Amino acid sequence: MWIRLVLGMLLVSAAVFSADWNPKLAAQYLDGRQQEWFAWPQAMSADGPCVSCHTGMPYLLARPALRRVLGEKQPTPYETGLLDRLRAKAGAKPPGALQGVESVFAALFLALQDAGAASTQRAFDQLWALQVREGRLKGAWPWYSANLDPWETPPSLFYGTALAALAIGTAPDEYHRKPEVQEPLRAMEEYLQSGLQDHPLHSRLALLWASTKLSAILPDAARQSLIDEIMRKQQIDGGWSLESLGPWTAHPDAPVSTGSNSYATAFTTYVLQQAGVASPRALEWLKTRQDRQSGAWPAVSMNKRYPVGSMEEKFLQDAATAFAALALIEAGQ
Repeated sequence: MWIRLVLGMLLVSAAVFSADWNPKLAAQYLDGRQQEWFAWPQAMSADGPCVSCHTGMPYLLARPALRRVLGEKQPTPYETGLLDRLRAKAGAKPPGALQGVESVFAALFLALQDAGAASTQRAFDQLWALQVREGRLKGAWPWYSANLDPWETPPSLFYGTALAALAIGTAPDEYHRKPEVQEPLRAMEEYLQSGLQDHPLHSRLALLWASTKLSAILPDAARQSLIDEIMRKQQIDGGWSLESLGPWTAHPDAPVSTGSNSYATAFTTYVLQQAGVASPRALEWLKTRQDRQSGAWPAVSMNKRYPVGSMEEKFLQDAATAFAALALIEAGQ
C-alpha cells in the first residue's frame, strides 16, 4: 500500500516537472501586466506610459515572439502604445532623469520596426548627442539611477551603455560605416572594454548581448573568457542565482533569494543563445518553473518588500517571464 502511494506521488511529481510550458498563459500574464501598467499613474505621461527596463522593454522583445508562436495577426494595443510613446518626440526626448533610457530604447525599438524611417534617424541623432564626450565616463551614456537593482543603480550605467551598443548594432551595416559615427563608436568601444571585470556580471551579460550585433566591442578572447565565467556560475540544477550576476548594492529590506532564480536564469539563457551558446539544462529548468495559474515565472524584488498586490511587487517577475518566453521560443521549445 505504502509503496503504491509513494510511487503514485513520484509519478505525479514527475508529471508536474516534465510538463511543457504554456506560451498562451505567458502572453496573458504579460498583457495583463501591461494593462495594469497603462493604468498606473506613476507610469503615465502626456505621450503615454513610459517604457521601463523591467516591464516595457522586455515586453516589446517578447510579445512579438509570442505573437508568432500563437499565430496572432496583429500587435497588441500595448505593443502599439509603447512604440507610440517611443516615437513621440523621437530625437527630442526632453531633459530629465529618464532621457538617456528613453533615447536608448527609442533607437533600439524604432530600428527594429523601420531602420530607414525619419523618426528612427532622429532617435539615433539624439542618442549620439547624449553620449558622454570627456572624462572618466567618456563613451558612455547617462542612465537612470534610483538605487534599485538590477537596472537602476550607478553601476547600471555600464548596462545602459551596452544597451545603447545593442541599439547601434541593430542599425544597418552601412550606418556603422558613416564617417560621423566613427569617433563616437571608438569612444563607446573603449569605455566598454576598459575595466571590464569591475562591472557586475549582469551588466557584462548585456555587453555580450550587444556584441552579437557589434562584434568589435568585445574581442574574441574577452568574449570567450566571459562565456566561460558565466558557465562556471551555472547551478547544478541548470539555473543561475541572482547573487552570481552581481555584485549588487546592499538592500537590507529585500526578500531573501537563494539558489537558481527565474530572472537570472531567463536573462542569462537568452543572452547565451544570442551568442550561439546553448544550455539544455537551463532550458529544462525554465520549462518547469512557469506558474500554471498566472503564466509567470515567479521572481521577487531585489530591493525591498513591496505590499502584496502592488505594481512594484512584480517588476522582476515581469522581466523574468518575458526573457523566459524568449529563451524557450528561441530554442524552438
